[in-house]
This record gives sequence, C-alpha cells and structure tokens, in this order.
Amino acid sequence: MRRIRTAWDELWDRFSASDPGLLRLSNACTVVAAILLTLLALSLLGMPVTLMVAGALAAMVASFAISDPRPSDQAVTLALGFCVAAAVMAVGAELFHHRSASDVLFVALIFTAVYIRRFGPRGTGLGLMSFQLYFVSQFTRADPATLPRMCTVLALAFAAAATARFGLVRATPERTLDRLRRAFRARLAATVEAMAELAGQRPGLPAADAAARLLQRRTARLHQCALLIQARLESGLPDARAAALVERRVAEAEIAAERVGRLLPRAVQRTPPDEPNPADYALRASTGNSTAIATARLRLPDPLLLGLRGTAASDDPTMERLTHELHRLRTLVLRTVPGTQLAGFEQTRDRLLGYRDGVHVPQADPAVRDVYLALGELARAVLGLRMAFGFETDPQDDSPHTARSREELETEELSLSAEESEPDGGGEATGLDRISTRLAFQVAAGSALAILGGELLSAQRWYWAVLTCWVVFINTSSTGDILIKGYRRLAGTVAGVLAGGALASLVNGDPRVAFGLAIACVFGMFFTAALSYALMSFFVTTMIGLLYTLLGIFSPGVLVLRIEETALGAACGFLAAVFVLPVRAGRHTDERLATVLDRLREALSLAAEQLTGEARSDALHRLDVLHAAREMDSALDSLHKSMEPLTHPVNPLRIRRQRARYIVRLLDGCAYHVRSLAAIAESASDNSTVIAEPSITDVVQRLDHNAATLADYLRDAKLHSSTRARQRKDDDNRSALQTEPSVSELLNCLHSGNDDLNGDLNGDLDSDLGDGSEDVSPPIAETLTTMRVLRHLQRVDETLLGLARPLGLSPAAADSAADQVNQRVPYPA
Repeated sequence: MRRIRTAWDELWDRFSASDPGLLRLSNACTVVAAILLTLLALSLLGMPVTLMVAGALAAMVASFAISDPRPSDQAVTLALGFCVAAAVMAVGAELFHHRSASDVLFVALIFTAVYIRRFGPRGTGLGLMSFQLYFVSQFTRADPATLPRMCTVLALAFAAAATARFGLVRATPERTLDRLRRAFRARLAATVEAMAELAGQRPGLPAADAAARLLQRRTARLHQCALLIQARLESGLPDARAAALVERRVAEAEIAAERVGRLLPRAVQRTPPDEPNPADYALRASTGNSTAIATARLRLPDPLLLGLRGTAASDDPTMERLTHELHRLRTLVLRTVPGTQLAGFEQTRDRLLGYRDGVHVPQADPAVRDVYLALGELARAVLGLRMAFGFETDPQDDSPHTARSREELETEELSLSAEESEPDGGGEATGLDRISTRLAFQVAAGSALAILGGELLSAQRWYWAVLTCWVVFINTSSTGDILIKGYRRLAGTVAGVLAGGALASLVNGDPRVAFGLAIACVFGMFFTAALSYALMSFFVTTMIGLLYTLLGIFSPGVLVLRIEETALGAACGFLAAVFVLPVRAGRHTDERLATVLDRLREALSLAAEQLTGEARSDALHRLDVLHAAREMDSALDSLHKSMEPLTHPVNPLRIRRQRARYIVRLLDGCAYHVRSLAAIAESASDNSTVIAEPSITDVVQRLDHNAATLADYLRDAKLHSSTRARQRKDDDNRSALQTEPSVSELLNCLHSGNDDLNGDLNGDLDSDLGDGSEDVSPPIAETLTTMRVLRHLQRVDETLLGLARPLGLSPAAADSAADQVNQRVPYPA
C-alpha cells in the first residue's frame, strides 16, 4: 500500500509540474462542467438541438470570460455579465431582420469590448461576454419568436456556470497558491534529477549534450513556476509577512538551483579557469506559450554546452559521489509529510548542509568543489522552502550545520518587514497613447472590413470573418503580435477543418456522439490555450464541424468557407493594425525594454545599499531586495512576450530577428546575476555583514547611470521624430555612457592584493573557502564575498555595454568593453 501511495504521489507531482497550480486543468474542467450541466437541464426541458447548442456556447462563454482573482469578484462579474448578455441577445434578436443596423451594433460592441479592457479583469470579462453572446445570437439565428426561450436558455447557462465555478470546481486563490507551491517543489525535484543525470555523463557524448539541454529546460520551467507564484501571492496570501516569506524562500531556492546548474557543466567538462563560462549566457524562456520556442531559446551550440576535453565524469569518484548526493537531495525536496521518517533522511540533510560550511568537501578540481559548496547552499534553500511550506518537523537532534541553518532561517523570518511601498501611478498613458484605445479603433475598423468582405463570401456565414478579426486582437499589443496570432489561427483552422470533416463523417448524425466529441474538443481547447494558440484553434474548428453536424447543416463546402472567412478576418485585422493608429512592435518593445532597465536600476540600488550598509529607513528602501529582483524578472517576462514577433522564425527581417534574440540573450543572463546579487545582499543584511569596499558604490552608480541613459534614449526615440533632433540626441547619449571605474581592474587589484586567494578568478570563487574542514577567517570571507559581488556586477556591466550597439549607442569606449560579452554571445552581423 505504501508503494502504491508513493507511486501515486510521484505521478501526481509530475502532473502538477506539467500544469503548475492545475490552472489549465481547472479552467478546462470548469468549462466542461458548465456545458454538461447546461445540456442536462435543457435536455430535461425538451429543448431542441439549436437551443441546446446556444446554451452550450453561452455556458462556455460565461465560464472562460471571468478572470477576477477572488470568488466574490467573480460572482459580481458573473451577475453583471448575465445582465449584459441578456441585453445584447435581446437586441440581436430584434435586429435579426435588419442587417445594416445589426452590423452597426456589432461593430459598436466590438469597439466597446476592447476599449473597456482598461478597467481590468471585470471590464475584460464583460466585453468578452457582450461580443461572444451577440455572436451566439447570430450563429443560432435567434429572432423575436425564439427570444423568450433563448433567455431561458441563457439563464440556465449562467446558473450552470456559477454552479461549476463555485461548487463543482472551486478554485480559490489560496488553493491555487498551494497547488503552485506543490508544482514548484515538483519542478525543483525535476531540476535536481536533471542535475544528477548530467553529473553522471561522460563529456562530449550526445547523451551529455541532451542532459545539459534537459537541465536548461527544467531550470526555465522552474523560473516560470516561480513567476506564477509571484503573480498570485497578493491574492493567495493576504498576510503580507507570510507572502514576503514565501516569495523569499521561492526566490532563494530558484537562485541556488540555477547556480548549481551553471556550475555543473563546467565541473563535468573541466573547463580551464582562463576560459569564459559558456553557461553564463544560457538562455531562459520565462513564460513562452510554446515549449518548442522555449527550447529553441535555451539551446546553445553543442560545442559550447560540453567540450571534448576532460576526464569522463562517470569514472571520477567525486562525480559519482556528487550524483549520489543529488539523488539524495531530490528525496529531501520531495519529502512532504511532517512527522514521517525516511531511512537516513536526517543524516542526508545534515551531510548536505555541511557542504555549505566546507565540511567533507572532497579534494578535487576547483570546479567540482564549487559544485559541492553550491550544493550545500541549495540544501539550505530547500530547508527554508520546507519550513515556509510547513513540511519541516520541529528540530530534534540537529547537527551543528542544520541547527545553524535553521536559526538563520528563523531569524530571517522574524526580520521580514510587512511594509510595502505605494505603486507609482504617474506616467500612465492617456487618450490615443493608451494601447487599449488604439486597439479598440483598430479592431472596429478591421471588423467593419471583415463584415463587408464576409458578406461578399457568404451572406449566411459572414460572422466567421468578424470572429477571427476579433480574436486576433485579444491579448495582443502590437502589429507584430496580431500578425503572428493571425498566422497561428489560420494554421490551426486548416488542420481543424480536416479533423472536423473526418469526425463529422464518423458521427453520421448521432447527436450523443457528436455532443461527446464536441465537449472533448472544448476540454482540449481550454487545456491547450496557454500552450499553443494554433492547437487551441484546431480544437475550436473541430468543434465547429461537430456543431454543424448537430445543426444539420454540415457540408465540406461549409468547412472550406470557414478557412476562407478565417483568412479574410486575419487579413482585415492585420490591415487595420497597419493603417489605423498602428502600434509598432519596435516601439512596444522599446517601452518594455526601458521598463526592464528601470527595474534593473532599482534592484542594483537596493542591493548596493544593503551590501554597503547604507540602506535607508523609508518604506521604499525597506522593500525586500529579492522582491525588486523578481520585479525585474516580471518585466523581462513581458519583454519576452512583446519581442516574440521580432524573434519568431517567420519574421523575414533576418538581421532584426538576430539582434532581437541577441538582446534577449543578454538580458536573460543579466537577470541571473541580478538575482544572485539580491541573494547576496539579503544574506549580508540578515547576518549584519557589510562589505567594506567603497568601489562597489562607485560601480553601481556608473551602472545606474548607463542604464538610465539607455532607458531615456529608448523613451525619447518616439519623441524625436526629425532626423536632426534624433542625431543630436544620439550624440548626447553617446557622450553620456561611462566605462570607468572598470570592474575588471577592481577585481584584478583585489585578487592580487590578497595572497590567501588562490582560486579561479573567472570561476565562482567559492573554491577559495579552504580545504573543507576549517573555517576561513572573516577578512578572507569578506574579500571573497566582495569578489563575488564584483563578478556579478561585471556581468551586468557587460550586458549594459553590449546593449549599446544594437540600440544604436556604440561609442568607442563602450565598443571595446562590449567585445568581452560579444565573445560569449556573438553579435549578429
């Protein structure tokens, strides 16, 4: 029985890791449950098939349109949505025989539905319901004679949606956050498992390359789950102190795991100290909707992943031991039930935490020793994660290393401040500068074109073109986004037409089988929506073919017309995006990139104040430094999404595509070093350790100046339209970029001035902590921490100087310094 439970828990952990928080599963189940309840009620009332189809579509809309975080807000939105839906359906039925007036109202609804996105989730939900249910009235050809029964169907559909959401599939913010925390633990265990697999490989073999790529993918998935937790902390944990604790422990575990993952390839391949570490700029995809895109971003050329030099890792006793310890750490991550005992669990925990103090670290290559020391830090982060999640029992016979780590974690918990800064509401766009307003005019113009073109193609099915035009504008913010989404919509529709035709012929008019397959398509549509828009479009079109079978109007010509209307709607949407108040992808990405640089400045400033003991007492500077770093991660995630049209393979501008990918690679590597700086700063703050190195302040001030220069340049680009004014601004910014003081020179001076430091300057510097059994003296430890901080600052400096060239700011002084980073991340010609 115990083995069965263990196997089930492991299977469930893997599923939780694949769907963090079970968000996709709960959304799909909510929609399917609402549809099934609606069909059950309508069948008991003896409603015809047409009204059953209308009820199913209404229940689907009422379920997926709501995105408010808390159940009380969801209930209010659902009640308001019913009123809006009844009104638009009544007006649509009354205007059914007045085609021109109906079209005008349709365009007005489309404009309003997009414009009110600015009012948050409730505005977005009401807009979706108004448009979609007006579309349902047109699709089912509702007229004044059928309006009373249609309103009855609508009321049953919304009641079923409420029952499914608040009764059958109840997903509260607290429960969702608990599931996300379980998913984070499962993804952390999967990442450690990938580390163990890589540690046991021989370098240079295909299996080692595959193991390295697997580790990179799982590290990216761990980061994605951490961002999901960050986004739901405010609603899932009303207690600010508890939310700050979870945020901190999750960030520490992610940073520690990422650090081990970056050191491990060098330990496997035994890279010489004087060569750059290729893992420093490994790409990480934040929340890409496609796993294939994430994999493409993460993949580096094979020669950079694992070299052909070095001894075989599996023949090295220290690496065999490391593999064993990683497997034991995975067990430490997965043990979740307090009070249960596993064989050797406490001994494993104590031994792993001992590596943090250099105890029992084997005499081996410095790169291998670095991994053991980083493994101890990861074990400490896992202990903190277990304590924050309630998986750790009371201390019993702790070893000195475990007791020390536990005391540090408890002290940090007591020192957490629950104060938060007020968000800065200034600088919000107004009028036509607001993206939602521009998109509202665009989608209205595109829909008007789609109505005209759709009427020419088919007087009965014109609304498919309008629906496509509307859909390509959902969750988009630039012309490039609309083009990519239209392309995916068309590809999914073509595949769905083929599948829908095949299934319709197999159903052969049986309504029960057709409804069952249609509901399966609905589940697939919402379960895959966050993964692939093309796959979601495939399920939508397949479902439509089955619905046409139920309505008795299926024919191959109808499905071909579906493709034509879809292509027309996508083309109308793209033309409107290009010619009506266009929002260029370049401008949008410039704004997002400037935001990333602002978050970078804030994180660096807070980290420097903590490290040098100059932290101020106002609320803004009492913020958690790790929280500031996480804000940069969130901004970078938004930049990833906005840059997708530029980095997508269908982009015909090859040079622009390569430069966009180059910028993303630089910022992905920079984000890791900012998180590491934040972790060091938090540790220094908690342990009252201040780095007595005034040069750090000077370096951070220079980095802050350069980041501000780049951000100002990006924001001023849209203001300086004339060539002469733009050139003058470029010259001012070129002269404003600074390269002194040099971080490399500071590192060399610091290293040469300490005879006790014999480690690898280009390494992680943790190998300098002695022979594994003795504590280092405080001055040496402080110097080592200073060198680690400077190393991370150097990487950030290289990133800022590397950004100067693709952004158009490349003075001679910055060019020479940027060549260092371009050796690792080749600048596209």
